[in-house]
Amino acid sequence: MTSLPPAAAELSADEARRIALRAQGFLGAADRRGGVRGVLRHLGAVQLDTISVLARSHELVPYARLGAVGRPRIEEAYWSGGHAFEYWSHAACILPVEEWPHFAFRRRAYRARPHWGHELPDGAYEQVIKQLHAEGPLTATDLGGAKNKGEWWDWSASKVAVERALMYGEVVCTERRGWKRVYDLAERAIPEALLHDDLDDTECLRRLVRLAGQSLGVGTRADIADYHRLKAEQFDAVVADSGLVPVTVQGWGKPAWADPEALATEPRGRHRTTLLSPFDSLVWDRARTERVFGFTHRLEAYVPKPKRIHGYFAMPLLSGGKLVGRVDPAREGRTLVAKQVSLASPKAVKPMAQALLEAATWVGCDAVRVERAGSPQEAAALTSALAT
Repeated sequence: MTSLPPAAAELSADEARRIALRAQGFLGAADRRGGVRGVLRHLGAVQLDTISVLARSHELVPYARLGAVGRPRIEEAYWSGGHAFEYWSHAACILPVEEWPHFAFRRRAYRARPHWGHELPDGAYEQVIKQLHAEGPLTATDLGGAKNKGEWWDWSASKVAVERALMYGEVVCTERRGWKRVYDLAERAIPEALLHDDLDDTECLRRLVRLAGQSLGVGTRADIADYHRLKAEQFDAVVADSGLVPVTVQGWGKPAWADPEALATEPRGRHRTTLLSPFDSLVWDRARTERVFGFTHRLEAYVPKPKRIHGYFAMPLLSGGKLVGRVDPAREGRTLVAKQVSLASPKAVKPMAQALLEAATWVGCDAVRVERAGSPQEAAALTSALAT
């Protein structure tokens, strides 16, 4: 690990929390003016995931910041007009198209690495490129089918080929259609001014570290590196030239860096009371979430049901700048079901009721039912608050 220069500022834990909230688009009005595309540019990456409870995670992210934007409008904002593409960042993410040059380091790494266990017949790669050139944009089904007849990972030759071309940067995912990736040639999908791998690895990493620092406001080495899944040594190699400044945050116990612009003005304003996707970049890093908010959260979708504590897709509740509870939601017809609710204190009853009612309206439900809470009294209080 590189030696650190003296910290430029000392922040209280509360100041760091508010800086993080503003950096993630919850304080201030910039993202509201910019709409869904403004949220995407501000965050730099919006994670995709197959799970859909209230809605898919990439829909929940702008909803949390902007309110009840129509779901078709969210999809249109992401994918129309060549404003975004999908690539491997923190995970599979929607990224602003301006970020294409910054991932040249990752495309080069994919080209240089072994091809795992997927064998590719001679000519299959060239055939996919030829078909996309003639007919694209296309899904894997359009290209001949995504799977063979084996297990779920038993991809067809055309699926292996197009995913390889995606990682290499010859092909771009330009949208999701019925959750299927839609592929097109990079030369068609990416603006000419951005379609290059001119940046060397060091410059790519420097820019991504700076952008991650801006999106987080303040973070540790692990926080900032994890934003785009960089290695710790990659962070170390470029942080001194990234423009981020070292800071000390009370109670963190680890070195941290901040966006200097985030330190220039005090974060002010209030934010919406809202439910968060577990894949929202405010909370996707569990260690950071506990450090910044004192809130321990784990996605339990992949935990065996008997071992779950808070439920399959427990969504944290953000209210008053803090995480004050969580709910595992489901939908039954036009009823939003709060399958399991956990609240930090009785003061969180009203905010949870508010968040549930708003979310229900957004997804087309006209009723909310509480199935289980921390105690019968808590369930009764929440049911009463939902009725008023």
